[in-house]
Amino acid sequence: MNILSIGNSFSQDAHRYLHKIARADGFYLNTFDLYISGCPLSLHYRNMLSEERAYMLEMNGESTGFKVSLKEALLSRDWDVVTVQQVSSQSPDYDAYQPYLNKLVDYIKLCAPKAKVAVHQTWAYEQSSKRLNEELGYKDQSDMFKDVKAAYQKAFKDIKADILIPSGELLQKLIAKGIPKVHRDTYHLSYGLGRYAVGLLWYAILSGNSVLNNTFCDVDEEVSAAEMKIAKECVSELR
Repeated sequence: MNILSIGNSFSQDAHRYLHKIARADGFYLNTFDLYISGCPLSLHYRNMLSEERAYMLEMNGESTGFKVSLKEALLSRDWDVVTVQQVSSQSPDYDAYQPYLNKLVDYIKLCAPKAKVAVHQTWAYEQSSKRLNEELGYKDQSDMFKDVKAAYQKAFKDIKADILIPSGELLQKLIAKGIPKVHRDTYHLSYGLGRYAVGLLWYAILSGNSVLNNTFCDVDEEVSAAEMKIAKECVSELR
């Protein structure tokens, strides 16, 4: 299975362990991420029009050192799944998605007609985040997530997507289970549990396989066995 994400640092977070999680199950899954830090749908759309080699290409959670255009990436192989997402700061506001999302998906279907289109639901910022309170004006991170969830559900319906990957919902579950830290800087995923849990979710959703017995544990930041168990249980609830 070949996965291409048209994303930013949040898809980078999701991809960090995804290939290795699949490999631990003996499942063939290669991940490719088109990375521009903080890239919104509007910039993806402009890059589509310009065909500029604006993206750093990452493969299986690692940088390749190559820059590519959106067109080059879409035409480079037969993709099984192409994922789209909005930049986190604009994720609660569906007006910021359009018309860029529809036009981007039309282009994906033109260049990669066999691929399924997946919507990657991003997540709310940490409760203590200044970006949550000062930039976006939320008092509670659960309110941000409600708006994020509603916007992604609307996006999923509008583009008639094949798959929804509920990463934001997973983080809310982890927080509700008492996991103290899922972010590293109040908005990106933590290098250990956050990236691990979201990687498990992507694997479960895309492969259809259970993660309960997955043996991958080679994370960049220590995660306890108890936390890994909680992550697997939360992912299983969302499959």
